[in-house]
Amino acid sequence: MKETAEWTLPPLLREGVAVVPETGFYTSEREFVTEAIRTLLATRPDVRLAIACKLYARGSISLGKAVELSGLNVEAMKAALHRHGASRVAPESLAETSAMAKAALQIVGR
Repeated sequence: MKETAEWTLPPLLREGVAVVPETGFYTSEREFVTEAIRTLLATRPDVRLAIACKLYARGSISLGKAVELSGLNVEAMKAALHRHGASRVAPESLAETSAMAKAALQIVGR
């Protein structure tokens, strides 16, 4: 999912980002900013975890995706969600759990 984000940067930083494509290191400002954010998140596990917890609490991502984003294992992620006050969601019924399991098996080709 690609969406547009807008924010105001300090003038010198904005000018620097604007000339990045001219350096030949990146083809676009978007590519540069995307890599800059990914690099920041790679060095800040605390920020990755906080983002994963917030997205999970909003219902935007699953526990598995939160684990992937945070870099934690499932049990550590569950504990982190608890510490961050995020309620864990589980399937409501046996039928829903069964449907999720079948969908997962289809994804892995079984």
